[in-house]
Amino acid sequence: MTDTQNWVTIERDFAATIDAVWNMWADPAKFAQWYGPNGMTIPMAEMDVTVGGTRKICMEMKMPERTMTMWFTGSYTEIDAPNRLVYTESMCDADGNLISPASMGMPEGTPSVTEVIVELQDIDGKTHMTMTHKGVPAGSPGEGGWNQAFDKLAALFA
Repeated sequence: MTDTQNWVTIERDFAATIDAVWNMWADPAKFAQWYGPNGMTIPMAEMDVTVGGTRKICMEMKMPERTMTMWFTGSYTEIDAPNRLVYTESMCDADGNLISPASMGMPEGTPSVTEVIVELQDIDGKTHMTMTHKGVPAGSPGEGGWNQAFDKLAALFA
C-alpha cells in the first residue's frame, strides 16, 4: 500500500460532541449500533482500544435462504483520544485466523491488510470526521458500505 493511491476518504459532519463520536468508534456496543452497510448487523464486536490491542468484528446479513457472515480482525496502531484512531483490518474466520481476500470473492490485488484512519475535529460543539481506508479504492463497493454506515451513525445523533 502506498499513500499515493486514491484510497477511500470520506468527510462527514456530525451533530454531536467529539467525545460522543469518539465513543461510537471506541465502545464495542456503540460501534455495533452503526457499523456496516445497510442490511448488515454486528452480532459481535471485540475491541481492545489500546495501542497494540486487537479487534475482531462480525458482520452478518440474514437472508431467507441463508445467513451471510464476514469477519474482520486487526490491531490498533495509533490512539490519540478523542482526535485520532488508526487500526489495521484483515478478513478472518470466526476464530480470528486470517483468510485471503480472494477466498471471499474480492478482486485480484486486494491487499490482505488495510488501514483505517479516523480523524475527529471539534467545531463549535459538533464534530468533523475524516476517515481514510488505505487499501480500499475510492469509488469501490467498500466506499459505498462506509457511506451507508456513516448515514446510520449520523441518524443516531439526529
